[in-house]
Amino acid sequence: MSAYDVVIIGGGPGGYNAAIRAGQLGLKVACVEGRETLGGTCLNVGCMPSKALLHASELYEAAAGKEFANLGIEVKPLLNLSQMMKQKAESVDALTKGIEFLFRKNKVDWIKGWGRIDGVGRVMVTAADGSQLELSAKDIIIATGSEPTPLPGVTIDNQRILDSTGALSLPEVPKHLVVIGAGVIGLELGSVWRRLGSEVTVVEYLDRICPGLDLETGKTLQRSLSKQGMAFKLGSKVTSAVVDGKSVSLTLEPAAGGAAESLQADYVLVAIGRRPYIEGLGLESVGLAPNQRGIVENEHLKTSVGGVWVIGDVTSGLMLAHKAEEEAIACIERIAGHAAEVNYEVIPSVIYTKPEVASAGKTEEQLRAEGRAYKVGKFPFTANSRAKINHETEGFAKVLADERTDEILGVHLIGPSVSEMIGEYCVAMEFAASSADIALICHPHPTRSEALRQAAMAVEGWTMQA
Repeated sequence: MSAYDVVIIGGGPGGYNAAIRAGQLGLKVACVEGRETLGGTCLNVGCMPSKALLHASELYEAAAGKEFANLGIEVKPLLNLSQMMKQKAESVDALTKGIEFLFRKNKVDWIKGWGRIDGVGRVMVTAADGSQLELSAKDIIIATGSEPTPLPGVTIDNQRILDSTGALSLPEVPKHLVVIGAGVIGLELGSVWRRLGSEVTVVEYLDRICPGLDLETGKTLQRSLSKQGMAFKLGSKVTSAVVDGKSVSLTLEPAAGGAAESLQADYVLVAIGRRPYIEGLGLESVGLAPNQRGIVENEHLKTSVGGVWVIGDVTSGLMLAHKAEEEAIACIERIAGHAAEVNYEVIPSVIYTKPEVASAGKTEEQLRAEGRAYKVGKFPFTANSRAKINHETEGFAKVLADERTDEILGVHLIGPSVSEMIGEYCVAMEFAASSADIALICHPHPTRSEALRQAAMAVEGWTMQA
């Protein structure tokens, strides 16, 4: 039996960041991961490969459409899909090797295999060849992440009916791609294939896209994607999907009840969300059980069993890589005897469509439900000089501030490069800044970031550029 201070089950953003921080603090740490590469879903079949395809498809559409021509650049691009997939894989490979380097640098042991808890303080690891290794630890961290949620009546084969992993590696551009689910994953991957030439139809059970999003921002995003050619069937549910050769026949029904209709596609992407991955984890060996939603509950990242911790997608909260990273750091700091906290009110969310969407804090709908009086400051990118020059004027910046104290309560951005700009407001909110604080800070000109300042000015009604 190999003894450690900390054993982490799972090598995704939560697990590998926890392992690195543990190594930095001088703890003897092992990370158990059964994939051939570290990085979990995010690096291997999620965030990173999708961003590689989003970037490449944006450039292709810019060259193939009117954007380059309007700038005076005359080109006739040819799509080399195999090369696009190759460069995606090379980028992912470099990132996963980077984590291996960081493990070596910080004296983290990567135990290759699938881990399960085998009683308090014990983890049994089963390697690919079936051999087993027992580990002991003072503290065990569950960081097993999540998996795509299945849809009853629709069988994923990753040939014609795909989950997000399959949609990242298609051998051809679909003629008609039907996306089931108008959440982040469905909209991002739908955007990739639409840019590359697919007809894309998004089917959503609810009457709006991205239900957690600020309502005004969500409606603006839907209008933009519709204008780009993405079709939406809201308030609809898919009851079956049948593969016949190279086509898929779907049956749709109104969510509120009514007559069924059929829809034909050559590929279908099921993207209705993700669920915690707990299969074979051995929770029962220490008396733990997931709740009805499959979540392993925690209090300050501790489970109800001493010495067993849980972080990331497998527990409550947003299923985001950076949320898992924050929990990883806090968890290790607490294990090491330090004070640590995660501010769940200031975890940014991003949708990497074009335009991008980024938000942090409360939505208007949430504030109204709480009965909290607030002020709104809003500034359109049509009035931002850099956005105008770059022909990327869709969207706005919106700041919500407390009516009495002016503290920033929520920020909602839709427009160019907003994923890179939301961090400014996360810093401001961590320091309990007011909208006036941002309004009085000099921003460089001409930049898109000036829209952030102008929106803050608008809270008190003194926007200067619109």
